[in-house]
Amino acid sequence: MSSLVEPFTVPFVVRALAGGVLLAAVCALAGVWVIARGMTFLGEAMSHGMLPGVAIASILGGSLVVGAAASAFAMAIGVNALRHSREFGRDTSIGLLFVGMLSVGVIVVSHSRSFATDLTAFLFGDVLAIRAPDLLLLGGAVLVVAVVTFVGYRPFLALTFDARKARTLGLRPDLANAVMLVLLTITMAVAFSVVGTLLAFGMLIAPSAAALLVARRLPIVMLTAFGIGSAATVLGLWISWFAATAAGATIAAVAVSLFFVILGARRTASAVLRARSSTVASTAAEKGWL
Repeated sequence: MSSLVEPFTVPFVVRALAGGVLLAAVCALAGVWVIARGMTFLGEAMSHGMLPGVAIASILGGSLVVGAAASAFAMAIGVNALRHSREFGRDTSIGLLFVGMLSVGVIVVSHSRSFATDLTAFLFGDVLAIRAPDLLLLGGAVLVVAVVTFVGYRPFLALTFDARKARTLGLRPDLANAVMLVLLTITMAVAFSVVGTLLAFGMLIAPSAAALLVARRLPIVMLTAFGIGSAATVLGLWISWFAATAAGATIAAVAVSLFFVILGARRTASAVLRARSSTVASTAAEKGWL
């Protein structure tokens, strides 16, 4: 038993665990809206479209978080401006901005002597390198995102399911959409700066998608997503310690695996219920009850 808990007696693993749990919290709050509104591709685009801002901030010696947020917000504004275009669909505008901004970022980073190292750190991060200031940053992000979600819950909910009805109710869906994009920007910028884009995007999508398979009320979905994300963090760190694998990638892989396990369990349960219903109906027909 002592060997099983051995990883969680090491200080840097404990910090990684705390950071993963805080990451699970902030991503659960934002990720549910991303999945419910079909904004997954936008989240992916933002996670890589932050590279230009990060590269410029690094060269100028500024804050990487501010650079990432500025770049992600610029992409969000661009997507929002093009979302009603008649010439092409919303996914096309996201794809164009995604490729364009990522290309600019790679061009800027390519002037750095540590090109490969910088790009690898941006994409994959290092959850085991989390420090106390990173935990404070994640904690602050959780607080901000939680407050915004609580205050904007009704407009967000109305926007998610029927923007026209939200407008008739005076809930200002355009403003709600803008605030939701800011919420996603804050989440991705902070998560990226601490753990890299791979784990940030994995935790944004997989736990929330899994939670939507087992719950319907959004507050319950958010709590469930937080639980799944936290479980993925614990299990991923444990596997990483004993298998000597990359911690961030292992956590992300576990989160995705949990989604497929829950999906398989849901489908199996549905198949069993259908089989039972069919058996009951057949028995009732044979006995003349129907």
